Amino acid sequence: MTWEHLERGSSPVDWCEGNYLVSPDIAEFVNTISNILFLLGPPFLIYLFKDYGRFIQPAIHLIWVLLIVVGLSSAYFHATLSLLGQLLDELTILWVFMATLSLFSIPATYLLYKELKIVQDERVYRLGVRNTTILIMAIVCWINDRMFCDTWSRLNFPYLHGFWHILIFISAYPACVLFAYFFVNDERPESRPTLKYWPRNDCELGIPYVSINYDKKFDDAI
Repeated sequence: MTWEHLERGSSPVDWCEGNYLVSPDIAEFVNTISNILFLLGPPFLIYLFKDYGRFIQPAIHLIWVLLIVVGLSSAYFHATLSLLGQLLDELTILWVFMATLSLFSIPATYLLYKELKIVQDERVYRLGVRNTTILIMAIVCWINDRMFCDTWSRLNFPYLHGFWHILIFISAYPACVLFAYFFVNDERPESRPTLKYWPRNDCELGIPYVSINYDKKFDDAI
């Protein structure tokens, strides 16, 4: 790694959005600011998962912190198009993936699919379906931006990678929520995990999280 790799434009990757069209300091403006959810969402998740972190798995908060790092790294990459930014962007995504597997184990990936097929809680099942649908939409945006840039540029809409950022966050954190739900449901069923939504539990368009139902005796044991 040399100083040249810190320079703007040193990355061989350049997405469909035109460079420096909005600001002379930001290469890809939409691709940069579309990472905002990675910065705003995790603090809410840290708060909503405070009981889960206290009674089940404190390291759950590591995933939320790493999502913030992903957002910062991605924003830096798209703002500068530097090779260092590209490496940080790719490495932090790998860190989140590895942290998730470390917390919930590799079989949890299969468990997620298996549990969604047999889960009795309709809210959990619907979250899994929505999560899968949004993930597919995110992948479609990524592929179109990368492979059909000329077509979208002619349509004056070279911003699908920005939508990828938004959709992949909306897909990624509920996947972690589902991992957390099935993990505690399998390993600590006495905690009686419940999928809830913030700010209104009767609205499934809110932020999903896992509520732990603990009693005084369990609290004292901790």
